[in-house]
Amino acid sequence: MRYVTLKTAEIEALERLQKNSTDNTVRKRSHCLLLSHQRRTITDLSGIFNVNRRTIERWLDSWAKSDFDSLSIQPGRGVKTRLKGLEAVILEQLKEHSRNLKNVLTYLEKQHNIVICKKTLQNFLKDTGLYLEKSPTVPKEQTQPFNS
Repeated sequence: MRYVTLKTAEIEALERLQKNSTDNTVRKRSHCLLLSHQRRTITDLSGIFNVNRRTIERWLDSWAKSDFDSLSIQPGRGVKTRLKGLEAVILEQLKEHSRNLKNVLTYLEKQHNIVICKKTLQNFLKDTGLYLEKSPTVPKEQTQPFNS
């Protein structure tokens, strides 16, 4: 049996985080620590939070090492973009191909051996701010001929 022993100030802070945090991971881990302090077993906690018991053990270990810093997910997780460093090339291709993303995707595949989908390229352009301004649209009233 392994439990976390919390101080009164830590209990109050964890309860506040559990109720008010906008991050679901912080709320879940705070709740887990509070239940562990109430002498709930790791097996019980893994059933409550629908995670593996090893995950609960990692949460408790990281709490022992770094207290409140262990509650949120650390940065740097997830797939890294393959397009880092190619911003100038992509911008040039966008200008050259009049914003036709299919041509840009073909260029990236042939020249840089990078295979990505159109949505990934759109997200990259949005995240980096490389999107080009759309051409101004002409209102429908201006496209219809005048009837005199």
